[in-house]
Amino acid sequence: MASYPVEPWDLHGHAYVGVWLLPAGAAPPPASAVTRSVHLFGRTIVSAAFFRYDQPSPLTYDEIMSTVLVRHGWRPRVSITHIWVDSEASRVGGRALWAIPKDLAEFHRQSHRSYTAAGIGSLGVQNARRLPFPVPLGFRLAQDRHGGLVVSPVRGRVRLGLAHGSWSFDPAGPLGFLAHRRPVVTLALRPFHLTFGHRATP
Repeated sequence: MASYPVEPWDLHGHAYVGVWLLPAGAAPPPASAVTRSVHLFGRTIVSAAFFRYDQPSPLTYDEIMSTVLVRHGWRPRVSITHIWVDSEASRVGGRALWAIPKDLAEFHRQSHRSYTAAGIGSLGVQNARRLPFPVPLGFRLAQDRHGGLVVSPVRGRVRLGLAHGSWSFDPAGPLGFLAHRRPVVTLALRPFHLTFGHRATP
């Protein structure tokens, strides 16, 4: 089994995030049954994202994921429902540390232009405009492990912007629920510096 860094992971890179409002019946359920999807105008808030992690991150790799905005009680959380990487260490570490259901996929990338995860989906990027300064970002993941809830913090700073994103998903693939649907917005996180997971206690 591949070894992986201890948490927290100090991550650097960039990402493009599409946000969709899907009818409740078309959206994937949260990863944990003890959370509930958050709805806006009767629709579920779903995202898909391509991430690229670069040096000085402890691991460098490409990633695609889909998430659902959820609540645990009244506390907002993010639930990762689908995720693929091209790093075995990231796959094993994500599952062991945070119950993130990472699998492996093949990626092709031209940074800030095009991103493809074979058999899953692709993104073409144009005209990304960003704020001239970084802004803070923080949220908590809520994942399932054997029926229990695993909550993990993510915090850091990002240069946030908007992009024109041309998203495409294989209708027969695992993210087929997003096929032929337009996102409300495509966000650029370029660059980001995120700390993922709990800090060691003294």
